[in-house]
Amino acid sequence: MSLLEVKNLSISFGGLKAVDDFNLNIEKGDLYGLIGPNGAGKTTVFNMLSGIYKPTSGNIFLDGVDITGKKTSDINKSGIARTFQNIRLFEDMTVLDNVKVGLHNTYKYHSYDAILRTPKYFKMEKLMDEKALELLTIFGLEGEKDTMASSLPYGNQRQLEIARAMATNPKLLILDEPAAGMNPNETAELMDTIALIRKEFGITILLIEHDMKLVAGICEKLTVLNFGAVLTQGETSKVLSDPEVIKAYLGE
Repeated sequence: MSLLEVKNLSISFGGLKAVDDFNLNIEKGDLYGLIGPNGAGKTTVFNMLSGIYKPTSGNIFLDGVDITGKKTSDINKSGIARTFQNIRLFEDMTVLDNVKVGLHNTYKYHSYDAILRTPKYFKMEKLMDEKALELLTIFGLEGEKDTMASSLPYGNQRQLEIARAMATNPKLLILDEPAAGMNPNETAELMDTIALIRKEFGITILLIEHDMKLVAGICEKLTVLNFGAVLTQGETSKVLSDPEVIKAYLGE
């Protein structure tokens, strides 16, 4: 069974069909890329997968469970975590607290525990601190745990956003243009980070990316979107050498 199975997914905005009859199968453990020219509908697909948009038609199955049209929070609890092209951190919170926000699916206590500072509150906070620091160590950010998120260099902010997503304990991590705005050194570090979290967590990863060096370097399979429809799918090397894919990117 595929971890993620998308069947005939479509969405329209005011009569304009942004994504039309989109199909996708991702196996557990895959590192999969979704690529295409600007405006092809890639982020729209991600927004449907993560519950930001409700599809006009079609279905999304995660581990065999239909999650089509569910709320973003419920989809996250089901096992999908995502990052955004424009980094969305809690800038006025510390690096550690940003990751702790992502632990809400695992570590819970009632509001009165926090108000009364009960033993359960201190126990949960201690466990959350330990888990968040463990994640930061994997990403090489443990030395910045007390730093405000807004003070981190751009590349480290991107790593922190991924660490926070991983804190929700996802089955599928979807990354929306993780290399956007990065210099070549930061992009190389990002490639290492993605490879590391896949190795450490055995997680399935789906990403949108325009950096073809990154795509060719880490993705095993690709789907190419063009004008909201699937142009081709398959192994990365074959897809990137497809004349129709080259034409879609470069024109006639």
